[in-house]
Amino acid sequence: MDIQELLTFIKVAETQSFSEAADALFVTQPAVSKRIAALESHLNVRLFDRIGRQVHLTEAGRRLLPKAKKVAEDVNDIKRSMSLQMEDVSGELLIATSHHIGLHRLPNTLKTFQQTYPLAEIHIDFTQSEDAHKQVLKGDAELGIITLSAHSEAMLNAIPIWSDPLKCVVSHDHPLAQMDDVDVVELSKYPCVLPHDNTFTRQIAEKVFAVNGVRPQVKMNTNNLETLAMLASIGWGWSLVPSTVVNEQLVVVNLPDLNVERKLGVIHHKQRTLSRAASAFIELLQESANET
Repeated sequence: MDIQELLTFIKVAETQSFSEAADALFVTQPAVSKRIAALESHLNVRLFDRIGRQVHLTEAGRRLLPKAKKVAEDVNDIKRSMSLQMEDVSGELLIATSHHIGLHRLPNTLKTFQQTYPLAEIHIDFTQSEDAHKQVLKGDAELGIITLSAHSEAMLNAIPIWSDPLKCVVSHDHPLAQMDDVDVVELSKYPCVLPHDNTFTRQIAEKVFAVNGVRPQVKMNTNNLETLAMLASIGWGWSLVPSTVVNEQLVVVNLPDLNVERKLGVIHHKQRTLSRAASAFIELLQESANET
């Protein structure tokens, strides 16, 4: 016995007609007859007497009708309740993001989200983009807000939010600071400080150098972009950093042939149904990107 059988029984009882019930339910008359027969079989009783063209409830049918209507009302209450719950943005949302994105890209969105959806509770794991990527793949985090990989992932949806071009920076007393234009081959002759080679940012940069047949002379690795800017400012070598960390202690080197651009955005697992909170957060991120 299923709910469709009970709903069909109610409609036949109300209309006293198999054909009118079929029209009201947008099914064929044989389908109505099949449902009623199945319900009678499940209950092992006869529910309707068919006298000529008239359809009348049996005693068993009359006893079943109020119970069937109560079930139908309960089902409608469940649907209404779930619909209202799905309209609410509440519950927990676990986000994994990099320290840099959390510091420079998320504050306004986080503030707006909490003000707009006070019933939702965000938990944030500040880590590296690569670790956040793994957390989403494993299902430990619902959203990852990261430097997007240059390679597509079969199990992940990636939504670009921000373009993040990297600037080549050096200290004021670095030889490159005195040059008007520098090409990639010339740049490769000088030591540099870059993120580790397992990071998405480093992989993006390495591709640009590989196209020109050279490799950067990496003196030191660190994944903290603010630390890279500091090391460049004290003369440890050139570095590639976002414009958000460029300060007065750094000189931006003009490199017409070097176009290193990261895409920052949101990832989520394709096999995970997004919560209302996650969907609302993505919408706010997209709105904030359009405003900038």
